[in-house]
Amino acid sequence: MKKIILSVAMFAIAQAGFAQRLEKMQWFNEPEKWEIKDNALNLFVTPQSDYWRISHYGFTVDDAPFYYNTYGGEFEVKVKITGNYKNRFDQMGLMLRTDHENYIKAGIEFVDGKYNLSTVVTHKTSDWSVITLDKAPAFIWIKAVRRLDAVEIFYSYDDKTYTMMRNAYLQDNRPVMVGFMAASPDGVGFNAKFEGFAVKQLADQRRLEWLKKNANQ
Repeated sequence: MKKIILSVAMFAIAQAGFAQRLEKMQWFNEPEKWEIKDNALNLFVTPQSDYWRISHYGFTVDDAPFYYNTYGGEFEVKVKITGNYKNRFDQMGLMLRTDHENYIKAGIEFVDGKYNLSTVVTHKTSDWSVITLDKAPAFIWIKAVRRLDAVEIFYSYDDKTYTMMRNAYLQDNRPVMVGFMAASPDGVGFNAKFEGFAVKQLADQRRLEWLKKNANQ
């Protein structure tokens, strides 16, 4: 019984969120120009880069900047994003990725003069969903919550009130690369800034259910 109580207490401690030191993260497709200052990542997005697999366009690309750490289990992650989007499909946001065939990217995408909340979910082939915004946001917060085999994606203008923009499948019980993605598929690149990055580990739901069922043992 004491062991079970201790386990529950440890899970509660693990749920406390904390800001991540960006210097400890690593690059996939490192851009030519980037810097970390005041725990914010500023970069110039690599021109004509993107993440997409097969569907609709018939090609696969996997060459945009991605700055990440690897996390296991269930977690919540958020980041504040600011970009001076210029060309069609300029985009930036969070990415959760298990491998080159399985990933989720979510954030802002500039399409035909409009700013969109954009999510691409890829499992061998990519799909794309958007929510068009009425005006250009000065910045926006993107949050992802991984629970079991699903990821919920949210957005916020103030880091207080979050609204869901997508729920998508992502295989559970597998480590995930989590971090910042930015791409400029049709353009010459743009300046992007990521700040306020925080990850909060969440207690495994299946284990919590087991602890409840076995609390008297």
